[in-house]
Amino acid sequence: MTDPSTAGADAALASGLAAEEYTLIVRRLNREPNAVELGVFSAMWSEHCSYKSSRRHLARLPTTGARVIQGPGENAGVVDIGDGQAVVFKMESHNHPSFIEPYQGAATGVGGIMRDVFTMGARPIALVDALRFGDPAHPRTRRLVAGVVSGIGGYGNCVGVPTVAGETNFHHGYDGNILVNAMCVGLADSDKIFYSAAPAAGLSVVYFGSKTGRDGIHGATMASAEFDTDSDAKRPTVQVGDPFAEKLLIEATLELMASGAVAAIQDMGAAGLTSSCVEMAGKGDVGVELDLDLVPQREEGMTAYEMMLSESQERMLAILKPGREEDGRQIFDKWGLDAAVIGRTTDTGRIVLRHHGEVVCDLPLAPLTEDAPRYDRPWVEPPHQPHLDPGKLPGPSDWEGAVMIVMTCPDIASKRWIWEQYDRHVMADTLEDSSTGADAAVVRVHGSAKALAMTSDCTPRYVAANPYEGGKQAVAEAWRNLTAVGALPIAITDNLNFGNPERPEIMGQIVRAIDGMAEACRALDFPVVSGNVSLYNETDGVAIPPTPTVGGVGLIDDYTRRADFASVKAGETLLLLGVSRGELGSSLYLRECLGREDGAPPPVDLAVERRNGDFVRALIRAGEIRAVHDLSDGGLIVAAAEMALASNVGVDLDATSALHAHAFLFGEDQARYLVATYRPERLIALAHEAAVPVALVGVAGGDAFASGPLFSIPLERLREAYEGWMPAYMDTPA
Repeated sequence: MTDPSTAGADAALASGLAAEEYTLIVRRLNREPNAVELGVFSAMWSEHCSYKSSRRHLARLPTTGARVIQGPGENAGVVDIGDGQAVVFKMESHNHPSFIEPYQGAATGVGGIMRDVFTMGARPIALVDALRFGDPAHPRTRRLVAGVVSGIGGYGNCVGVPTVAGETNFHHGYDGNILVNAMCVGLADSDKIFYSAAPAAGLSVVYFGSKTGRDGIHGATMASAEFDTDSDAKRPTVQVGDPFAEKLLIEATLELMASGAVAAIQDMGAAGLTSSCVEMAGKGDVGVELDLDLVPQREEGMTAYEMMLSESQERMLAILKPGREEDGRQIFDKWGLDAAVIGRTTDTGRIVLRHHGEVVCDLPLAPLTEDAPRYDRPWVEPPHQPHLDPGKLPGPSDWEGAVMIVMTCPDIASKRWIWEQYDRHVMADTLEDSSTGADAAVVRVHGSAKALAMTSDCTPRYVAANPYEGGKQAVAEAWRNLTAVGALPIAITDNLNFGNPERPEIMGQIVRAIDGMAEACRALDFPVVSGNVSLYNETDGVAIPPTPTVGGVGLIDDYTRRADFASVKAGETLLLLGVSRGELGSSLYLRECLGREDGAPPPVDLAVERRNGDFVRALIRAGEIRAVHDLSDGGLIVAAAEMALASNVGVDLDATSALHAHAFLFGEDQARYLVATYRPERLIALAHEAAVPVALVGVAGGDAFASGPLFSIPLERLREAYEGWMPAYMDTPA
C-alpha cells in the first residue's frame, strides 16, 4: 500500500482537501495522484460538488409527488403542469464570487442558473433573486449592493429573460459574506426533457460555446472554503460572463435538442470540464477519454490542469448520437459558437485525459462520484430562544414614529431602486412582478390561460432563533405567498446557506433546519425537486445567520382569477384570516423599535397553514376576493400599509382586540392573510363554514394610513419615506 508523501499532502491542503482525504485518495488509487489528478479530486470532492457534509441529511427531504418528473440529481427539477408541458427550475448560490467581485459574481450566477435550466430542454422564462447584504452602515455594503444589482440586471437584461421577483435583506451578520442566490424558471415539453447521463460507450463528446480561459480556476474549491482578511486575493477565481454569448448558447442548445442529435448534455458549471465529463460518464456508468489539445482555448499555453478546472462561462458538453456530429457542426456554425469533438465515451469506467500526446490523468470514476466522502459530522442541538410574553414588552410611546421606523427599515423599505434596474417584462408574459404589488410574481404560460407563480423566501432571524421552526417557516411562507396570488403551490427548490459544517453548532443549524423544511414540505405537499447547499459562508470564523432560502413555484389554471395586494378599493372592509396571538419574538418590531434580537420565533402550525391557505386559494379562484396579502415581517401594520401604498387608498385599522395594541399590530403570527371585500358578511360566513378564524380589522378609504386614536400618517408622507430610503442610501457617497 502506497503511503502519502508530505509534498503530496501539502499540495492537497493547498487545493482545499483535508489531510485524511488525501490519504483516502492514495489508498483508492494505490498510488499518489499527479497534479492534474489531484486537481480533479479537489474539485469533485469539494463541498460544492460532492455535498459531502449534507447529503445524508438532504435525503430526509421529500422529493417525489404526482407532478414530479425529475427531482434532485439532475441539472434542475422538472414538474408536470399539464397539457404536455413542464416547468423546470432551480436555485443556486454565487455567494463567494459576488463578495469578491460583485458585478461578475452576480452576473455569472445568473448565467449559470439559466444554463442549468436550458440544459434540461427548457426555455428560461423568468429569474428570481434572493440577496442578503451586511449592515448598511458597513463601508463595503453600498459598493456590494451596486455591483450585485448591476450584475444581475446587466446579464439578465442582455439575455432577454425577465427578473420578476426576489427579496433583499440587510443585517450585520452578512458584513463579511453576502449571499447571492439566483433562481431560474423555464418551460419545456414534458416528453422532451434532456438528461446528463451518458447512455453508452463509443459516442462523441462535443464541446461547444465560448472558448476556455484561465478565469474561474478553482472556483468550486473557493466556494467551499471560508473567507479571511485576504479574500480579495481570490479575485482571479471569479468567472467572467458574456450575456450575448449566453443568448447564442441558449438558441443553439435548444435547436440542437430539437434536431434529435443529443444523447446526453451537461453545462460546464462549477469545476467546469471536470465536473461535466465526470458526472455524465459517472451517471451513465461508462468511461470517458478526452484529448485536451482539441479544447477550444482563448489563451496560449494552457495546461491540462487549467483547462480541466477553468470555470469560463457559456460552455456546454454534449454527447451526440452516432453519426450526428455534422448536424451539430452546422448548428454551431449557424450561431457562431466554438465547437469541437474532444473525446469519446468508453466502457472502462475511467476518466482518461491526454495532452500533447501524453496521458496526464487516468482515474477510476467511482471515487469521484458516488464513492466520494460522505460525512456524518458531529452536531449539537441549537439553543432555542425563549418565548417572549408580548404583554411584558413595552408598546410604543410614539406610535407614528414606531410605524415609520418599521416601514423605513432596510428590510421593509421599498426596493424600487433595485427592481427598476431589471427588465421585468421582456418576453411579454409577465403579469405580476416586483413592481405590481403581489406576494409572488406571475408569468403567463405563453399561448394558454395558465400562469406560473414564483417566489423566494426565508426569515434568517427565525432560523437563528430556532432552526427547526425557522426551516418550517421558510417553506410555509413560500407556500403562503404562492397561495396569496391564487396559485396552487407545486414544488420548491432551495439554497441552504450556512457557515462551517465542521463546527458542531453550525452543523446543528443545518440538521434541524432541514428537519423543519422536510416536515413542512410533507405537510403542504410541496416536494423539493432541486437545490443547492452553500457552506463555509463565514469570515475569520464568524458565520452568517443561517439562511435556508426557499424558491417556490405554483400553478394558476386561469390567470384571470388571480389576486394581488394593489387592488383595494375605497369602501372595502379589511378582514384578517387566521389567529392573532401577538407573537413578537424575533420580530421586526422587537429589533427595530426595542433594539433587541431575541425571543422564540412564531410557531408554525402546518395543519392550520394548509387549512387557511386552501380556503384563501378557493376564494380567489371563485372570484370572491381580488386583494390579498399574506402577513409576515412586521405583521398587520406592514401588510396593511403595503396594501394602502400599492392601492393608493387610505386604510384605518381597528386595533381593539383582546391583545395589547402593539402585539396585535406588529405581531408576526403565521398562517394569516389580509383580504379586502365589499361583502364582509359573506366572507365571514364562508370562513366560519371552513373553520377559519376571521376578524374585521379595518376599512379602506381616505388619504391616510391610520389606526383610530393611535396614529394617522398621510399616505403620501408614508410613501415618500417608504420609497425614499434606498435611493437616499445609494446616493450617499461611500
